[in-house]
Amino acid sequence: MLSRGVSEFTGGVMEKALGVRETKRRETHERIAEAGMRLFLERGYEETTLDAIAEAAGISRRTFFYYFASKDDILLTWNNAGAVPEALKVALIREASNSTPLEAANRCLVDMASQFESPESRTIDALLRSSDALRSRKDAIFVSLEADLANALMAAWPEEGQQAMCRTTAMIAMGVLRLAREDWLAGDTQRPLAEYLRNGFAAVHEVTNLDGVR
Repeated sequence: MLSRGVSEFTGGVMEKALGVRETKRRETHERIAEAGMRLFLERGYEETTLDAIAEAAGISRRTFFYYFASKDDILLTWNNAGAVPEALKVALIREASNSTPLEAANRCLVDMASQFESPESRTIDALLRSSDALRSRKDAIFVSLEADLANALMAAWPEEGQQAMCRTTAMIAMGVLRLAREDWLAGDTQRPLAEYLRNGFAAVHEVTNLDGVR
């Protein structure tokens, strides 16, 4: 009984310590991202150095690289690119039983549209367009998201012969997302991105019969 009690106490202490450590790590990550974005807006992206970001965040340059590989990764954090893949997989598997791949991608991306919106979206998009290197990173975001969507679709429709359909669906769905987001950024961002996505998928349904293929 005593050893069990000690074990439970020790486990509880360790779990609490891990929780505190994870909270601190997340807070530091957010502080660096906020400091970087503030400096990008004040000084411009190219003029903002890693040393300046580290100083503004109250960390060392070495610590910066523990959280980010480069300063443009800060923009990706604000773009929420990393939050999507696992959520997509879970949502698509849930939809698979009564949907086609395109129908499921449509519903999931519309439901998740808020993850591609933020008050800083226009500013971030302008920064991502400000240099050839950043424009390439912006393109790479959507290439990566397309691969994530294709993998999630193939997990939801694992049957032999469905891979080509899943990859094609992912390409179409990401094209809809890119165009919808560009229209949203260029237009009235008071209208939700989900509305632009619904219009984009409606246009796809008008010119294809993919939504009839399971």
